[in-house]
Amino acid sequence: MRKIYIAIVMVLMMSGNALFAGGGWPIPKGKGYLKLSQYVIRSNSYFTPSGDIVDISTASIYISSIYGEYGLTDRLGVTAYMPFFSRATLNEQVSTNGTLLAEGDAVNSLGDFDLAVKYGLIVNKPIVVSATLTFGLPLGNDAGGETQVLQTGDGEFNVMLGIEASRSFGQGKGYINTLAAYNDRSENFSDELRIGAEIGYRFAPKVSGALKILSVNSLQNGSDLETPANGIFSNNIEYLAITPEVNYFVKDDFGISGAIGFAASGKRVLASPSFSIGLFKSF
Repeated sequence: MRKIYIAIVMVLMMSGNALFAGGGWPIPKGKGYLKLSQYVIRSNSYFTPSGDIVDISTASIYISSIYGEYGLTDRLGVTAYMPFFSRATLNEQVSTNGTLLAEGDAVNSLGDFDLAVKYGLIVNKPIVVSATLTFGLPLGNDAGGETQVLQTGDGEFNVMLGIEASRSFGQGKGYINTLAAYNDRSENFSDELRIGAEIGYRFAPKVSGALKILSVNSLQNGSDLETPANGIFSNNIEYLAITPEVNYFVKDDFGISGAIGFAASGKRVLASPSFSIGLFKSF
């Protein structure tokens, strides 16, 4: 039974990102997981605060990160999301007759780190439940570049409590996760309510897939400040993200993952798909 439990957790983690990795299953004692990822979003359109899409100067964000998870006991684990290099850019603006209207801009720095502890509230049951307390560290730059409007972080410390419930199916080949989280943000940023769901399945010995849905909703209890040039670190952001992901297992404990994120709706975020690719390793 324990081997099946560990196998489900590992398959799920290799299909997950920092938010959903492990789902309701805490990582077993002494087991770990690492993922090196590259994320990029490049867009010339933007969801306004009213939800309309408007054209903007092309903005891009590139994030290189390491995600890690380790089981201290069979119920308690620690996780870390570490964007060790983040780059935000804003393209130059040129008129139709070739006149330069505005210079391009860029900023490079660390991103905002997340450190978390995860505890299994209900384990070894058909439906398992875990609670995760995440501390968001504002190590990124919230006013970068010559224009001082580019961001690689939001500049606020936040604490998020999330509850995840999961169950497996298909003799451990598939899983379903659900997530509810409250994100308490500082610096007069509005708090957030996050609701998510994920379904994944290992279609072949070396291939698994997952579909994730995440809704981020602002409680509108902070200030109305925003940074439209960047679009993923603003205050009062909202979006409904749909992200399919595919994982290829080179070995049982090592593989490659790729995902594309689409925003079905949004407010104060870039209105283009995001792309990510990663290498994962369990131990």
